Amino acid sequence: MDIADCYHLLELKSGATLVEIKASYRRLARQYHPDINPSNAAKEKFIALSDAYKLLLSTVQPSLERSVESQEKVTQSAKTKVTRKDPYPQSPPLSVAEQKLKNDYHQQLQQLWKYKKFVKAIALVEALAQRLPYDLEVKSWQAIAYQRYGSQLVDQRQLDKARIFLKKALNTDPHNRQLWSEVERDFRRLERLW
Repeated sequence: MDIADCYHLLELKSGATLVEIKASYRRLARQYHPDINPSNAAKEKFIALSDAYKLLLSTVQPSLERSVESQEKVTQSAKTKVTRKDPYPQSPPLSVAEQKLKNDYHQQLQQLWKYKKFVKAIALVEALAQRLPYDLEVKSWQAIAYQRYGSQLVDQRQLDKARIFLKKALNTDPHNRQLWSEVERDFRRLERLW
């Protein structure tokens, strides 16, 4: 008996899944079981069904095991990727009160930046960062506040202090490419003045 005959005997299309093979075998085995259907034809059909089922299981299960192994490898590699430090991790969800607080602080921060009150902006955003330490957006605002204050210090020729705040900006949000380019520009200005 070949594989095509097994599929035909179990009333399946070729390439049926393991679940489909088992379901079809159970249905047909109940129909042709010698205890339910005592005729010789039913007994022979039941034996043929059992043989076909065993043969299909022996061919389908090794390929299934290979696919399970490959799926496990994919899962393992995905776990490996997840365990590596993600450069852009997800922020935890905020409560309604925290979201309102964050929005209010952001509006105040925008006003402080607009009027170049960077020391107050830093104080405000550091307080918010203490309240929401895992919020990536707040970290980004904090880094921007440091960078803007550092840039202002370069303009005022307070070069040592400027260097400190520019480095703080990079350490606070190291994955922000735009911030890196701004800080790099400020460092070039610093070098020219030094």
